Amino acid sequence: MIETERLILRPYREDDRPAFAALNGHPEVGDWLGGALDPAASDTLMDRVGGQIAERGFGFWGAERRADGRLVGMIGLLVMGDDLPAPGAIELGWRLHPDAQGSGLATEGALAARDWAFTNLDVAEVVAITAHANVRSQAVMRKLGMTPDPARDFDHPRLAQDHPLRRHVFFTVQRPS
Repeated sequence: MIETERLILRPYREDDRPAFAALNGHPEVGDWLGGALDPAASDTLMDRVGGQIAERGFGFWGAERRADGRLVGMIGLLVMGDDLPAPGAIELGWRLHPDAQGSGLATEGALAARDWAFTNLDVAEVVAITAHANVRSQAVMRKLGMTPDPARDFDHPRLAQDHPLRRHVFFTVQRPS
């Protein structure tokens, strides 16, 4: 568990399923992720992410807002897949419900997750990816001290050739000396 001023990043609980489904089923969230998820697909995702946390000790943790105890998103780390430009790299990511966006929670939680990675994992860098058009996520990456690495920009292999989000940008931050 990671605590910040306004968030608790933690493993999921069974009673998180409705809030997690509301997050993943929201059309504004789905717009950046290739589509909204139905409740069954959201449950599958929660089980998979929860399994990664249990197995590795980290993952895309549930982001609980301290002020009201509400699950407002997921923020954390994963091991980048073999089909992406940096297989095995530690990827930083976030997904917040639209009514929790724009208040700095993504930056606050991602900063804590980034710091956790450099404290607890033997990695030289933490990376992040997003669709080329997702300038809001890119702004968060810059606030985290991440810099673009255009040599590793790529067409996302899990999206169709003509998908408008297929082109992805790659950002990185090196371990502090």
